[in-house]
Amino acid sequence: MDGLPVLIDRNQERDELAALLHRGRPALALLTGRRRVGKTYLLANAWPAEHLFLYTASQTTGELNRRQLLHDLGGWTGEAVRVEDYPTWRTVFRLLFDVAEQRASASSPRPTVIVLDEFQYLADGDAGVAAVASELNAVWEQFGNRRGTKLPLLIVLAGSAVTTMETLAAGGAPLYGRFAWHRKLQPFGYWHAAEFTAYPNLRDQALVYGVFGGTPRYLAALDPGRLLTDNAADLLLSPRGEVRLLVETALDQEEGLRDVPIYRAMLRAVADGCTERNEIAQRAGLPNDSGLRSKLAVLVDLGYLEQRRNVDAKPNDVIRYAIADAAFRFYHRFVAPNASVLERYPPSGVWESSVAPYLGAYMGLEFERIATQAYDRRALELGLPMVERWGRWEGVDRTRRPLEIDVVAPLADGRTMTGAVKWDANPIGAGVHHGHLEMLRRAADAGRAWAHAALEPDAPLFYVAAGGFTSSFHEEVETSGHPVILWTLEEIYATREE
Repeated sequence: MDGLPVLIDRNQERDELAALLHRGRPALALLTGRRRVGKTYLLANAWPAEHLFLYTASQTTGELNRRQLLHDLGGWTGEAVRVEDYPTWRTVFRLLFDVAEQRASASSPRPTVIVLDEFQYLADGDAGVAAVASELNAVWEQFGNRRGTKLPLLIVLAGSAVTTMETLAAGGAPLYGRFAWHRKLQPFGYWHAAEFTAYPNLRDQALVYGVFGGTPRYLAALDPGRLLTDNAADLLLSPRGEVRLLVETALDQEEGLRDVPIYRAMLRAVADGCTERNEIAQRAGLPNDSGLRSKLAVLVDLGYLEQRRNVDAKPNDVIRYAIADAAFRFYHRFVAPNASVLERYPPSGVWESSVAPYLGAYMGLEFERIATQAYDRRALELGLPMVERWGRWEGVDRTRRPLEIDVVAPLADGRTMTGAVKWDANPIGAGVHHGHLEMLRRAADAGRAWAHAALEPDAPLFYVAAGGFTSSFHEEVETSGHPVILWTLEEIYATREE
């Protein structure tokens, strides 16, 4: 949009919000998302400044926030606002409608956007927030419907207390059915993380995402003029590192999250390899009960944990958990175990001795995430089959030997695509291909239906190798009889063709 800054990975949201305002009638919108993902930046840059009144509530009393909002509104309109004339939230919301109507009927009509950021602070607790939302709904009933298409007004409620904010749109809530737009803002994927940090080397771009993840605030701390290893050592390893401090305090900053030490212990247990609920309970010293299940669900909803199940898992099969945020995975893998060493030695030295030798193994799983995101980003452009759902498979064959397959993806057309993803710096040889087919045969012999489907001649094979493929690999896959997709970092980071 003319006059507005370029946004990374937020243009769709901005376009949709702009369209809501310009349809010419009142609309309510809801934006949620955990801290540091860029909600306020998006809302501050989604419309021209002359259209926007943005109030960010502070973690104080509802009364003080009400007074401050009125004071700021007066400064924005240029007209004095007597606080005592608006003693309740209902009167405040009526005033917002009046302001919008005055602006729309002026000699130079202007649309109005009212953003109430960190909306959860306008009252104390979920019940208080629901009461404020009820007051807004009462005014909406009175003014929003009556004025219909005559008032170009958009009111956006935003907040980082995800559970509390999402409840505003849930069934039975005062504002249920009122929101014309509702989004939960997510961290960047691999592509936009690379765009944000602007490292020219493709391997560095992948490492940025694998080490720092996609949280914009973490990525903003990087200096692309410095070596990535120097950035990581100073920002994540150093006891005074900016990103390290953000990661260590992230749970404390999550609104409405009580018992933070328990949540922190749960994350540490998962990072230490306790992937099943009972294991997490034992490691963290917690009862394996409904409370633990609820807390795990909260961590999943906030994006700190993810659930993993084999593609053929039954509903009652055990759910496994993993750290979902790359910065947290890196922290628990390399920073927390070396905390005492990092207090005594330079972070650059600890990087060389305790991080660099193991970074390749760590990046293996991270590169799988990048590969699946890249496939989804480019599938339509390249005419690739659509994936119904991404998965991997871990288990044993009939002789109890372990099996691990990086990619097991049922396709929308009924076929099953499988493959391998390798972070190796050097080209991979034909052994990877032969090993993959052998694992498929062992899984099929163990009665896995998806493996039988993957061995069919029309089942695609998807191989991704950061360091490329040897000539022997190319020769072998060409005679495999399967459709084969071979990608290197160049395909992963190729610019989308328009």
